[in-house]
Amino acid sequence: MANISTCTESTLKDAATSLRSGNLVAFPTETVYGLGTDATNEQAVAKLYQVKGRPVDHPLIVHISSIENLDRWASEVPEYAIKLARTFWPGSMTLILPRTNLAKNFITGSQDNVALRVPSHSLALSLLAEFEALGGVGVAAPSANRFGKVSPTTAEAVYEELSDYLSPVDLILDGGPCQVGVESTIINCTKVVPEILRPGALTIKLIYDQTGIEVNHSRNYSNQNKIKVPGLMQSHYAPKAKVFLSAKARPGDGFIALSNIETPTGAVRLANPRTNLEYARELYQALRLADNKQLTKVYVVPPTGNDIAIAIRDRLMRCASSL
Repeated sequence: MANISTCTESTLKDAATSLRSGNLVAFPTETVYGLGTDATNEQAVAKLYQVKGRPVDHPLIVHISSIENLDRWASEVPEYAIKLARTFWPGSMTLILPRTNLAKNFITGSQDNVALRVPSHSLALSLLAEFEALGGVGVAAPSANRFGKVSPTTAEAVYEELSDYLSPVDLILDGGPCQVGVESTIINCTKVVPEILRPGALTIKLIYDQTGIEVNHSRNYSNQNKIKVPGLMQSHYAPKAKVFLSAKARPGDGFIALSNIETPTGAVRLANPRTNLEYARELYQALRLADNKQLTKVYVVPPTGNDIAIAIRDRLMRCASSL
């Protein structure tokens, strides 16, 4: 069973050494907490899959410390992908690119592409830098939860979710609550025009406003283009409680909505966000709270808008699909 560690310079060095030794380290990013291991160590990656209960053909995102390491993992990188990386890395954006020989099948789900990201959380970047100083080249890090369940946004949530599966040599680094709260935007960069496969905080409008690059939407964020990426199963991000996106909560049911929406009589208010950004930051903790309170039903009023609300609605539709 892994313990939660506060983050000091010594702890980060120990965590990087542990990663190089083939162990698992849970660490915060700006989006959600990730469960990391050496992306070039097949046995370590196999352990990660086992701890998560994740299908072995489901690809992983490789985290690197900077754009300077992009060409070690990716080949035939289009100019628009380089521009995206220079503009939005470090940040909550994952790029899908043709892989080099460094990206093995056990990382890519036997696909010819690889998912890459440079996180912006200072602790994550420090850990990656320490890892690379020891000769590492990339950390594979899916969300630190059991497969298909609610992603953790605090170290305590990681412990609650995975402590029974982690070994004493594995580590959980506490870097405080995540600031974004939903997973990164995944962009397919293997086509002439980039395409968002999984929505996140980085939206089409924001991309265009800052780069002039026009990005397509994968209309239903499915795998119809035959590229497998994390988080696109119909049922995903699901708590034990049943999630409903319509009808009215009854007394004793959980309720999540923006603060200007009144709580139905007798319902249990799980989150009271004032903005869509707060909604994203609080959503997964609210769903976990429902399970901690042993609620069986949660009624949610999704936010409107074309900002991070797009990602929130995507996650809510998937966690409600577990019905």
